[in-house]
Amino acid sequence: MDTTGILDEALQRLHACGPERLGRLTNHAPMAVEALAARGQARAVHRWLDRYARKLEDLPPRVEPVTAANWRAALGDPRRAADWIGHFERELAEHPWREVLARWWPRLLPGLYGGSTHPVIRVGHAVRTLLAGEADPTGPRQTELAHGLGYWAARHRPLTVPARPPGAATAAAALDAVAPVAVQDGGFPDRLDRVTALPLWTAAEAAGPQEAYGRLTELVRAATHRYAAYGHGEETMLVHAATAPNAVLRALPALPRDLWPASLRAAWTACAAVTAMYAPAAPVPCAPPGDVTPEEVFERALAHGDEHVIKLADTALDVGDAPALAAALRAVELSAPPG
Repeated sequence: MDTTGILDEALQRLHACGPERLGRLTNHAPMAVEALAARGQARAVHRWLDRYARKLEDLPPRVEPVTAANWRAALGDPRRAADWIGHFERELAEHPWREVLARWWPRLLPGLYGGSTHPVIRVGHAVRTLLAGEADPTGPRQTELAHGLGYWAARHRPLTVPARPPGAATAAAALDAVAPVAVQDGGFPDRLDRVTALPLWTAAEAAGPQEAYGRLTELVRAATHRYAAYGHGEETMLVHAATAPNAVLRALPALPRDLWPASLRAAWTACAAVTAMYAPAAPVPCAPPGDVTPEEVFERALAHGDEHVIKLADTALDVGDAPALAAALRAVELSAPPG
């Protein structure tokens, strides 16, 4: 946990900003600065944020307050982002953050595909920092959860997959069974509309609360490892095949256990959908990471500077093994440094 106060300062800077820019591109700064602080790089937070600042926009105007009576009509309306953020700020001022998260998680979970999965990723970062400082949750960290949940509600986008052919027992084998969509062009929403079949991961379908955490850990590991050989298909978007399920994994300890199985299945569908939308036809062998420590890998990601590179390195350090570190270094190699 960052005890310097730097993360709180950075979050306060960011909470005057909207969750997107240009009407469609995600503001990654809150996620990236949380990852830097969590990995012992708090001293780099403001310097990184100063470089990113040109990509920030003000919060959009409010339309109408979201209430207990009208929230369903506002769900999935990106014009209502500021309304939703205000709603969750009020909720968190009146109720403990775990209670708010548990109430809204099952409402939002079916729509985690909106915003290219960034909203659930932002919530995962917010929950991690709240869990780390649970004895004394600070105002900026609770406000960050409000922004993440509000963004998720505004970009709520369900996914219906009519065909679920048999997959495999392990996460890695199930990802191997994912067939690419027929036409791989256009943005995330266009590609998502083309996802009409995803294999079942049989272990996830059968998992109960006791097994869900372990299965989700397995999925994050498999998706992170897979990036090393398949990341060249789309070096940025394929990061989300690992970081989206890892966001769900980070949230599980704060959620009631009866929500864990559905969370696992949603994380699998998101991971498989991103794989179908962006995976290349064939893998490219990736060299092992060599004699390098996790800390050195994260320092290389920070030196590169791209927010997706930083976030994949953060997830790779959660996984913690050599193939995961190789995936993080592969992202450094594939991704263009920020301009």
